[in-house]
Amino acid sequence: MADEATKDTDTLLKEMSHWTGIAGEMQQLMMEHGASVLLKMGDDTAAGLATTPLPSTDQMLAAQKAWWQETAATWRKMMPLSPESAAAATGDRRFAGVEWREPIFDMIRQTYTAIADQLLAGIARVEGLDPKQKEQLLFLTRNFVEAMSPSNFALTNPQVFDKIIETGGRNLVVGLERILADVGRGQISHTAADAFEIGRNIATTPGKVVKETALYQLIHYAPTTPNVKATPLLIFPPWINRFYILDLRPEKSFVRWALDQGLSVFMVSWKSADASMAGTLMDDYILAGEHDAIDTVRDLLNVPSVHVIGYCVAGTAMAMLLAWLAARGEGEKVASATFFTAQVDFSQAGDLSLFVDDAQIGLINSFATDGFLDGRYLAATFNLLRGRDLIWNYVVNNYLLANDYAPFDLLHWNSDVTNLPAEWHRRYLSDLYRDNLLVKAGGLSVAEVPIDLSQVRTPSYVQAGREDHIAPPESVWKLTHHFAGPLRFVLAGSGHIAGVVNPPAANKYGYWTNDAKVPTLAEFVAGATEHKGSWWPDWISWIDTLSGDDVAADGARIPGQGKLPAIEDAPGRYVRTR
Repeated sequence: MADEATKDTDTLLKEMSHWTGIAGEMQQLMMEHGASVLLKMGDDTAAGLATTPLPSTDQMLAAQKAWWQETAATWRKMMPLSPESAAAATGDRRFAGVEWREPIFDMIRQTYTAIADQLLAGIARVEGLDPKQKEQLLFLTRNFVEAMSPSNFALTNPQVFDKIIETGGRNLVVGLERILADVGRGQISHTAADAFEIGRNIATTPGKVVKETALYQLIHYAPTTPNVKATPLLIFPPWINRFYILDLRPEKSFVRWALDQGLSVFMVSWKSADASMAGTLMDDYILAGEHDAIDTVRDLLNVPSVHVIGYCVAGTAMAMLLAWLAARGEGEKVASATFFTAQVDFSQAGDLSLFVDDAQIGLINSFATDGFLDGRYLAATFNLLRGRDLIWNYVVNNYLLANDYAPFDLLHWNSDVTNLPAEWHRRYLSDLYRDNLLVKAGGLSVAEVPIDLSQVRTPSYVQAGREDHIAPPESVWKLTHHFAGPLRFVLAGSGHIAGVVNPPAANKYGYWTNDAKVPTLAEFVAGATEHKGSWWPDWISWIDTLSGDDVAADGARIPGQGKLPAIEDAPGRYVRTR
């Protein structure tokens, strides 16, 4: 009887070992494929390296010595597990589980860390490369290193081993199903597809679509106060994403909060690009989009000016619009301009600026079909900027561990991609990221009118995210060097999204202000005052001084009751178009 039990146990272990090996091999193939794509992106850099002088003998000896010293230190810390090793493991979320403190897995972790550190340090020590080439190599190497983490493989992740035993291997089956589903849709799922629905539990703020063009729908939200400020607020979200990042669940909605502060709020909902928009350029977004919406709201409410908010790329376009209005003597159409994580000077634009030479832009353009670029490409690009958090974290949790998806509205929005006009995208990369023409007086024109940012005198509020990986705070800060009007800069905690969508009730992150005129972000931070919680109240206090008297929230202030009849209920159909 005991022999039969032993035999059954051996059989079960062999089966588990077999299927774990299969899963590991599949994961290995996926990682290798991802690494090969990244390395292919670096072909031009590799070609440059071929003509780069080899490091000197002294450099090679120093690197080798550092490697052996780190390797020896790793082995010294192995048996038994030292407090230093435990602290290092818990400092990296990938290895925070107590399972990684088992000697064999701690050895795997430390060996990986030593190799990773030496790879990155080796790139940093290479001489003969210009700074951009070195940054390109570091970016590619960093992504490769993150992809090869032992946490990403079933055979080297102790938590996956435990999950296989706990579920009898069911997690591998569920994970494979999810992999195949994600391959079919062309992107990694960050949250359950049915957890959120536009108009049901996100983008629910009441309002009406009051205008529709080939480029955008204009949403007018219903007031929530009996009186509102005379000057309305018009929001331009980025057309790279959906507008409802500013209207997620009610408790996180910037739109709903702004309404409750007594503002008349309008939102532009951009159309996701299709073949009909193949010829759409930046001038179209500026004039047929933002400027047209400004004039529409001014006419609807019979007001001389509006407050405007531009988020990310829409903020870049808004800066160009303000310069164009200034050149035409029409700057008074805008009472104030608020910039959410927007760049105008791209000289320090972060990792996105590393791959914008002619060959790379041509490669990106080759992905376009019928004149537009599939939004999944850009989503993958943004994910690569934080691959550890936005790719490999979900490979482990969704595929290997097969954990339940977290119902996270922000991640649902992040996966809800929009398509882009290919020619607009090409010029955006070449004119701004590569050539940085916007900060050169007359370097760019709008409708054949040369523009100069130094002529903009519109009161401006500039918000940057301290941990922003898409629009780095150092880059956003540069906007303060180019406008001539009064300007308030606020540095918010967190990044490109959470740093903006931070309602006061959450009491998270904090923000920094500094009224002194200083030339650099470092000096701003050094002399800044830290404030707890959300920066939204700071913004509303600033904008209230520019908003005029209160007026009754009736007549044209009610969506559909003015000269523009309601077309459909908010959030409209454009936000649902894929």
